[in-house]
Amino acid sequence: MTRILIADDEEKIRQMICKYAVYEGFEAVEASDGLEAVDKVAKDRIDLVVMDIMMPNLDGFSACRQIKKIRPEIPVILLSALGEEYDKVHGFDLGVDDYVVKPFSGKELMMRIHAILKRVYPSSSAGETYRLNDLAIDYGARIVTIGGERINLSPKEYDLLVYLVKNAGIALTREQILSTVWGYDFFGDDRTLDTHIKLLRRNLGDYSRYIVTLRGVGYRFEKEDQS
Repeated sequence: MTRILIADDEEKIRQMICKYAVYEGFEAVEASDGLEAVDKVAKDRIDLVVMDIMMPNLDGFSACRQIKKIRPEIPVILLSALGEEYDKVHGFDLGVDDYVVKPFSGKELMMRIHAILKRVYPSSSAGETYRLNDLAIDYGARIVTIGGERINLSPKEYDLLVYLVKNAGIALTREQILSTVWGYDFFGDDRTLDTHIKLLRRNLGDYSRYIVTLRGVGYRFEKEDQS
């Protein structure tokens, strides 16, 4: 059974999320602050973390940083009463998979959790590798390398890159990308996509030029030059 850690200093928030999680067939584990969350990830089998940013003893950002050192692959969803772009960028920079602003719908949160869990495990693409010059994507291992050196992408950046690559040469609308990569009917701030594109381009270095912005439409990944 999938085990989800719910870390929030507000007991009512934890209870609400736990109720939805159990209804969805998950096993819920609770933590009341960042330190407790880090400790549970280190000692218990945790498959996904839902964590508030503003917590005593250790805030969500700091806890996420420590959790990623222990379990780099573990998906993390941050909760916050703040909706500032800086906070979102900082969270995504730490490898956070999603960012939910309070107040939120428990049903929506569960949809996001299901979408993230579905992407975490290798699909039928296992063993398949995409290559563009010295850029390589190992779909089964979810590893991206450039010149043989591994590029540290967050889970969401990886999913975004794979979706663009698998649709190379096709103009993808913002709605298509958000719906497919985020895995739910996105109705929040669509700057989330722009933020991830910015981070992805930064990590790809020279290969960022293959991600083309289509003003008023979305993005396209250029096909390999056949000349």
